[in-house]
Amino acid sequence: MNEKKYKWILYLIVTTILLTIVVQCYWNYKNYLQNKQNFINQVQVGFDNALDTYYADLAEANQMTFIDIENDSLKFKNQLNRLNTDSIFRKVQENYRGDIHKEITGFTQIKGSDSGFTFSKGENHIKQIKVIRGKKASDSLKLIKGITSIFISIHNDTLDFKKLNPIIKDEFKRKLLDINFALKHYKNDSVFNTFNTAIESSDFLRTTSKSTFLKQNESLEIAYPNATKIILKRSALSILISTILVLTVISCLLYLLKIIKNQKQLAEVKNDLISNITHEFKTPIATIGVAIESIKNFNAIDDKEKTKTYLEMSNNQLSKLNIMVEKLLETATLDSDSLKLEKDQYNITNILQNIVDKHKIQTEKTILYKATLSDIFVNVDAFHFENAINNILDNAIKYGGNTINIDLTQNSIAFTITISDDGNMLTKANKDKIFEKFYRVSKGNTHDIKGFGIGLYYAKKITEKHGGTIHLDIKNNQTTFKMSFPNE
Repeated sequence: MNEKKYKWILYLIVTTILLTIVVQCYWNYKNYLQNKQNFINQVQVGFDNALDTYYADLAEANQMTFIDIENDSLKFKNQLNRLNTDSIFRKVQENYRGDIHKEITGFTQIKGSDSGFTFSKGENHIKQIKVIRGKKASDSLKLIKGITSIFISIHNDTLDFKKLNPIIKDEFKRKLLDINFALKHYKNDSVFNTFNTAIESSDFLRTTSKSTFLKQNESLEIAYPNATKIILKRSALSILISTILVLTVISCLLYLLKIIKNQKQLAEVKNDLISNITHEFKTPIATIGVAIESIKNFNAIDDKEKTKTYLEMSNNQLSKLNIMVEKLLETATLDSDSLKLEKDQYNITNILQNIVDKHKIQTEKTILYKATLSDIFVNVDAFHFENAINNILDNAIKYGGNTINIDLTQNSIAFTITISDDGNMLTKANKDKIFEKFYRVSKGNTHDIKGFGIGLYYAKKITEKHGGTIHLDIKNNQTTFKMSFPNE
């Protein structure tokens, strides 16, 4: 996969993630607004129902039934004698002159709590009536035959908030609305009465009752908190599902991006490895070919010295080929259990001294070796252990500075080998990848130093198979590899 195609896929995935987040946030916001509107509607309905219930209860409590004693089957005592009512009507007419524009033909006067009189001008006499209060009592009278009754319901001009408040609370509780509220009773656009207005704040929601029981010049307003917790609680399930879906989609896309990135890196490593192997194998193969051609075409076979030289040259190149093939095969077995370490008791100080002496002969760089103890005996696989140290030191010689320091220390738990150089080729960006299989620090499309990129990977795996750890530290123009092994 080329770089341009990878960038387009990266942009597509990032755009998809952003669009998914935006769409889900918008959907959750719309859902929140819808639940808020449902909440407001429920408050409105509950408020109206409570006010209707209040007025219905009030009407039942204030309802009065008038029973004509003379005409009904029920007989009451103290019946009145017939009286001339003309003087009474004239007096009433005079008292209400200006308030009543029509002639009064009759009226009822309640006397006491349970009796009264009916004045009828047409009949010219006064009837005694019985007054029964309450709807239940009047309903029970309907079961008695022969009773003629008149029902009157009286409305109060003021609202009793002490009676209205528990009705509203019960209505809200039935709708699962646990909110506090304040009330304002308006008459002719002026506040006539209030309840619990001390709790009001600027963010309170307000609505006016649509009850038909209120008079035209009256209105009742309720103020209540925004109740975001209630709204969010109702939206919690949808928000949770939405969040899970968004996280799932984002995780899948990021995982896909990671796979694509790994495939891209693997393809780059594969191409780099093939290029390195081709380059590494071509040299010994070409050398062997030239030697064989020389023996064949230039009569070198008759010259024993030349023949011996060409054969030794071919043998050396074949040995190099064999070593490279073995390295590749060993790398293939490092991740499996097929590689078995053959541990034995060895003096680590002497092994390191031999490695340092060999590399001093092969390089012009300065190698300084210091051990805190003259003898450190531990159980290691000498072959693989030495190869791992060789790889770290060889890496320092190839890519490091001019001075290489090797330190050997030991404590009660482990012994530590530190190999540092004053080179600055490695960066923090390479730090996490330097131990990966076939990874090599890139210099564009070229590699000045030969190799397969498996030396440090091999050293890490061998260290881990010995139960140890390896770390790379880059600071103060110093590149330091620290290998720790248990004292076994």
